[in-house]
Amino acid sequence: MDQAESGTDQHFPLLLDDQLCFALYAASRAVTHRYRPLLEALGLTYPQYLVMLVLWEHDTVPIKDIGVALQLDYGTLTPLIKRLESAGLVRRERRPDDERTVLITLTAQGHDLRERARTVPTDIGNAMGLTPAQFDHARQLLRLITTNVSATT
Repeated sequence: MDQAESGTDQHFPLLLDDQLCFALYAASRAVTHRYRPLLEALGLTYPQYLVMLVLWEHDTVPIKDIGVALQLDYGTLTPLIKRLESAGLVRRERRPDDERTVLITLTAQGHDLRERARTVPTDIGNAMGLTPAQFDHARQLLRLITTNVSATT
């Protein structure tokens, strides 16, 4: 008797539509695609937008803390920050009391961009078509998945 006949594979069959990973992947691609025109109007890519969200919340942040918040390594984050700096949205400076720490600070232009970006979350939320309770529940489940999967690696 094979696994399919014995029932051991019944809970996790190898069918594309039954894979949670594919549902997550497809949803992520769809949402990111929906962000694209909104962010292009702001002159940002999606990863740059995420960096800006951290900075709009905290104004000045060590690059290390941005990496932790976004779950990005320094090698991935540095080019993002450099492009934001070239665009005049942020500036990098070493902390005077600790030269090893690089602080990322919003410029006036970076602060101004926040006002232009205010409609982005609402536009994305409307595109998702979820009630506030469904939205909160989905976010909680995704965070739980992230925590559980990260804990097993």
